[in-house]
Amino acid sequence: MHPTLTPGLDVALLVFWAFVLFFVVLVFYLRREDRREGYPLEDEVSGRIESFGGAMHTASTKSFLLPFGHGVVTAPTKGREPVDIAARRTDRFAGAPYAPTGDPLVDGIGPAAWVERARRPDLDMEGHPRIVPISTAADFWVAAKDSDLHGWPVVGADGVVAGTVSDLWIDRADRLVRYIQIGTDGVLAPMMMARVDRRRRRVVIDALNGAQFAGVPRPAALDRITLYEEERVAAYFGGGYLYANAARQEPYL
Repeated sequence: MHPTLTPGLDVALLVFWAFVLFFVVLVFYLRREDRREGYPLEDEVSGRIESFGGAMHTASTKSFLLPFGHGVVTAPTKGREPVDIAARRTDRFAGAPYAPTGDPLVDGIGPAAWVERARRPDLDMEGHPRIVPISTAADFWVAAKDSDLHGWPVVGADGVVAGTVSDLWIDRADRLVRYIQIGTDGVLAPMMMARVDRRRRRVVIDALNGAQFAGVPRPAALDRITLYEEERVAAYFGGGYLYANAARQEPYL
């Protein structure tokens, strides 16, 4: 077969333009797909909508069937995130920081911000809750070489004792401790934010002061924690690294 189709078109040129067309379509496809969340854009100062999107700008919605009968989730989500927060801008320029006007640990400001997640537990491959108290998991125990933290005091950043460890919440899929339960009223503290002081037999969590542990969001159930509740707990402790006291909000230099 002769490679020339017409005096001005051959197979190589046809393949080249086919590739160019494919590449252009690919770029438009990828740019539409990466706008599934966070759009439309809004002005940083006034909040005015800058772009409503369109057929060539935003991808059409997709629906995903969740396992174990948990329904369907659709992306991109319709509607905008709420913009009324308990904070005020410190100045009128793009990127100006917000100053909290209430309790930032609860109001979700800055590092204490949280998002709406599913109000069901994280599940393992068999559909069972992954994170449960070790007291309810008969096939799990603390290794003999590790410290059993039950009964150890939990100390905040100010040295005040917030309570004692009453239970450990484990991740049955990853085989590790996720949360420390403090007292009997359901206060959970992320294990990844804790420092185990074996010499003094205590647990130090410097994200919060001792009195602030009382405000930690609690799980509704005694034997499981939902993804939404995990988000709130992590946000509360994460925000403490900035908002636990006024000194943390000031510059070092």
